[in-house]
Amino acid sequence: MPLAHWTHDLSPFLIRFGENFGIRWYGLAYLAGFVGAGWLLRRYFRAGRSTLDVNAIFDLMTALVAGVIVGGRVGYFLFYQPASLLSDPLILVRVWEGGMASHGGFIGVTVALWWFTRKRAESMLQVGDLVATTVPLGLFFGRVANFINGELWGKVTEVPWAVIFSSTGGGPLPRHPSQLYEAALEGLVLFAFVQWRFWKSSVARIQPGRLAGEFLIAYSVARAVCEVFREPDAGLILGLNRGTFYSLFLVAGGVALMALSPRRDSQRKA
Repeated sequence: MPLAHWTHDLSPFLIRFGENFGIRWYGLAYLAGFVGAGWLLRRYFRAGRSTLDVNAIFDLMTALVAGVIVGGRVGYFLFYQPASLLSDPLILVRVWEGGMASHGGFIGVTVALWWFTRKRAESMLQVGDLVATTVPLGLFFGRVANFINGELWGKVTEVPWAVIFSSTGGGPLPRHPSQLYEAALEGLVLFAFVQWRFWKSSVARIQPGRLAGEFLIAYSVARAVCEVFREPDAGLILGLNRGTFYSLFLVAGGVALMALSPRRDSQRKA
């Protein structure tokens, strides 16, 4: 008897008010990620691991929200759908039609960090380390929402946990639920790693920027692993999925941060 695979039938809406209007799980995922990040930053301050008070956290989160949304939206069309952007520039503001890129979000976060630290005379490396420890939460919720939406599915497979995404364009064959692989690796595993490094070592205190560099490299490795199972979003670049190719730039940025991060006390172990 052939193995019966589950056919995806989840609704992208928690509550639907019309055909294409309502409270979407994807929007709630972003909200959960930002709320979780704010809670963590507040916890760091109370534990004496951060100088950012409530007002500073509010300003930072405002900048990060704008950076993630604008960067993710623009990045999606520049990296994956440039022809659509050229033919219809207004597609950028039609957010209800979907389309966000994590690599674009990283660029937006970098710009937001630069603006925030310049305005408040904070160290961009120190604040960057703090923010890096919160990002995996948003990645986790976002990938779970991708699965609920039935988008960004994986390659055809016969593994027992494969899912059929026929209602969302995946065809009649079972596929890897690559969104859940990414939620696990880019989200849960990476979150455990950066939290362990932040709380159980002194790296964030004595080498500002190093933890953010480690995060970028770890994310890139996790993304490359998941891309093996994921159906490419667009054409390959130099034989690589675009997610893997763009992650090479994150690796370069991570290596640069680790190499250039100033060491404050060489006698303390990182």
